[in-house]
Amino acid sequence: MVEIFDPKTIDFDKDYGTPASQSKAMLSLNIDGTDISVPEGTSVLRAAAMAGINIPKLCASDNLEAFGSCRLCTVQIEGHRGYPASCTTPVAEGMQVSTQTEPLAKLRKNIMELYISDHPLDCLTCPANGDCELQDVAGAVGLREVRYGFEGENHLQAEKDTSNPYFTFDSSKCIVCSRCVRACEEVQGTFALTVEGRGFDSKIAAGQNGSFLESDCVSCGACVQACPTSTLMENTVIEMGQPEHSVITTCAYCGVGCSFKAEMKGDKVVRMVPYKGGQANQSHSCVKGRFAFGYATHKDRIVDPMIRDDIHQPWRKVSWQDAIEFSAKKLRATQETYGKQSIGGITSSRCTNEETYLVQKLIRAAFGNNNTDTCARVCHSPTGYGLKSTLGESAGTQTFDSVKHSDCILVIGANPTDAHPVFGSMLRKRLRQGAKLIVADPRKIDLLNTPHVTGAIHLPLRPGTNVALVNAIAHTIMQEDLQDQHFIDARCDDAAFKKWQAFILEDNNSPEAMEPITGVPAADIRRAAREYAKAGNGAIYYGLGVTEHSQGSTMVMGIANLALATGNIGREGVGVNPLRGQNNVQGSCDMGSFPHELPGYQHVSDHIARGHFEKVWNVKLDHEPGLRIPNMFDAAIAGKFKGMYVQGEDIAQSDPNTHHVEKALKSLDCLIVQDIFLNETAKFAHVLLPDSTFLEKNGTFTNAERRINRVRKVMPALGGKEDWQVTVDLANALGYPMSYSHPSEIMDEIASLTPSFTGVSYQKLEEQGSIQWPCNAQHPNGTPTMHEVDFPIGKGNFAITQYLATEEKTSRRFPLLLTTGRILSQYNVGAQTRRTDNQTWHDEDQLELHPSDAELRGIKQGDWLGITSRAGHTVLRACINERMQPGVVYTTFHHPHSGANVITTDNSDWATNCPEYKVTAVQLEKVSQPSKWQKEFVDFHKKQINLLATGVNSGEAMQN
Repeated sequence: MVEIFDPKTIDFDKDYGTPASQSKAMLSLNIDGTDISVPEGTSVLRAAAMAGINIPKLCASDNLEAFGSCRLCTVQIEGHRGYPASCTTPVAEGMQVSTQTEPLAKLRKNIMELYISDHPLDCLTCPANGDCELQDVAGAVGLREVRYGFEGENHLQAEKDTSNPYFTFDSSKCIVCSRCVRACEEVQGTFALTVEGRGFDSKIAAGQNGSFLESDCVSCGACVQACPTSTLMENTVIEMGQPEHSVITTCAYCGVGCSFKAEMKGDKVVRMVPYKGGQANQSHSCVKGRFAFGYATHKDRIVDPMIRDDIHQPWRKVSWQDAIEFSAKKLRATQETYGKQSIGGITSSRCTNEETYLVQKLIRAAFGNNNTDTCARVCHSPTGYGLKSTLGESAGTQTFDSVKHSDCILVIGANPTDAHPVFGSMLRKRLRQGAKLIVADPRKIDLLNTPHVTGAIHLPLRPGTNVALVNAIAHTIMQEDLQDQHFIDARCDDAAFKKWQAFILEDNNSPEAMEPITGVPAADIRRAAREYAKAGNGAIYYGLGVTEHSQGSTMVMGIANLALATGNIGREGVGVNPLRGQNNVQGSCDMGSFPHELPGYQHVSDHIARGHFEKVWNVKLDHEPGLRIPNMFDAAIAGKFKGMYVQGEDIAQSDPNTHHVEKALKSLDCLIVQDIFLNETAKFAHVLLPDSTFLEKNGTFTNAERRINRVRKVMPALGGKEDWQVTVDLANALGYPMSYSHPSEIMDEIASLTPSFTGVSYQKLEEQGSIQWPCNAQHPNGTPTMHEVDFPIGKGNFAITQYLATEEKTSRRFPLLLTTGRILSQYNVGAQTRRTDNQTWHDEDQLELHPSDAELRGIKQGDWLGITSRAGHTVLRACINERMQPGVVYTTFHHPHSGANVITTDNSDWATNCPEYKVTAVQLEKVSQPSKWQKEFVDFHKKQINLLATGVNSGEAMQN
């Protein structure tokens, strides 16, 4: 008896035909003389595949529910009439199955003959040649001739749809297996594809006019991956041919952390295919990770180190050695003149854990101070503060998979379908299965329009009133006795709970009292509170719409209070789940990038923890916290902070109040910028070093669910060095010795110093695929679900969350509130996606506003609008829609010439200085054209890129 149920035996490169059964009950059957045992609910097709018995199939795939249309997987079952499809037939105890008999062979050959009779016989020139399931099955069933000619009616002259920039739809090769339609529905949840017509006239259609580009298709690639022929084919494969080897790595876009197979020809990436063994994405992807990888070899890449003595001088291309020596000399001279605290650095959430760890080590050990900060400061630093204060750990509590068990999902200040689309697809699937949805957002996000889902609750609060809303929800729960008192008594600090209970039950926290503040009807708040509290499993997911506020930390604590009060912590389907923006925001925080914390969130003032680092690093460390990013800017303008090393971050574009940031950067004597492209920050740099993309390096990323994933090098670094090597060279030039031969050695050092990483190693990552920290003696294989038994601080801590209105208020001069966010096709400041065909969908940032606000000002769709705040002025095109509420306007920040951060203010979170991007009072007026500075910006960058591309010294163009 062969027992087949161990997940470790799964071959992720093999398609088992139907999804795995989750049942623990086992059934025994015999297939072709082999006795096997599989979980109840397994299909005969999958059972055979698991036993190494291959049954032909075309409509079946193991990421889709069984369909049973192609009839090629028919089998004979003792006691059953006819030839049932093995994909739709579940195993039964004692079943006797035959997969290879004379009648089956004849039937399959006849079926294949019908398919081929309406299919082009151009295998030698077909882009799928060598990777075509139709071709393979024809060979497997022994088809050698086709009796039916092409003289009759056929589909061989059907036109191709080339509207999508990334793939081609050649309907002449379509066998209408419906795999693409089902993938769009079941995996992505977009329902953009359908089968039109019946019988011979049936065909796959995208949208009403049949164009993929004009349909609801989001270019996730699920349909392309599902297609068994070359009907849907990546344009890169059409152009370059089939790949010849692959490397498994991790996407460098959002915080989902999708695993991909980089399929290669030599050192050229042919395509990125979502890896079935990826535990975060489970073989799904989005348009960015799947297709937008071309930026890695874009002509704009910085590939040579460059230096200059002054930002008004031209750049000089130099060797790596000269650039490193120049940088070290400038940094040392700065410290000799202005003191040890006069320099610092900024790590990147786009870089690997190992690279980020080395940068903060460089600053602490070689610079001799704690002036290290990270771009995570400007997005999720309140998550760290708020969750550490209440739950005892600065991270989310669940796996993404956990949402499959949620009964009510509360999404606050997040837009998963745009910013975290693979998780958004998982969430939508759970909603279609019956989970309830509550969305708290000033804007109607796409999640509210999930196909085949009704009854969602939208709480369209005014920007800046998050804490008022969460307090009103908590008030309802406590007032109506909906709390989980057993959980509170067993798992929470009693004194803290009683103090919080008295506070939250105050009348000024009631939905009725908060309605004039939030703008949300009290009845809707109460309905949402009941829905969440009464759900068997209530889960909260939140994003930058929670953290990027003056009360960001308070709101995170308020969310944790909700989860504690309702007992929605410590099991699957519940939890507090921050959706991290960039690929390694979690990792950059874990690695000690903040000025007050060493790796593993160990405070620099803790002499025991600091002693461990001093022993391993062989240097005395400063026990005082260093400067945060805003402090660095202020100190630079004051003349006290004069040198900065910035790796993989464009602070001049991404940080608020651009004029203030640029003034600070101009004040520096030494700015070292390391990036893959010329960026806004580099305009003020003295050293410009080539960065490496995720395709050019080894290391790890840590995603939003604390999952540590391997990043594997698939091509040589265009600049000649991986980022960690650059940091090592700079440390050595500064006189502090660093010596590593591979990032695995850096991870070993991290594990030796970081309690939550002590069990992490590259060897274990290879064995397990990924690890969710904490991974240590108590949790040797990682921790998928946090706080199952207790909290790191012992008992859960309820925090007082007094609502305080933001200082940023509307007035007669600035009557509207601007909030910001992301869009599906673009990523962060757009440095990567703007250099791909993703520009097809979003080639400029626009300002969304409600029709009533537009009518009041005489604004029409597409008008140029001047937007003014107390910090600055910019110009954007108008996009009028009813997603917005009156009085609130919205824009994205993916294009630097849009100047979104020219108008955002320097207000920030009270605890962490996370900028208040989500609340800016503005005024609008119609203008005739873009602003003068925007035109100059575009002209400058075109000239600059051309100069760099031709190798001409470009300092004159960079004097802006």
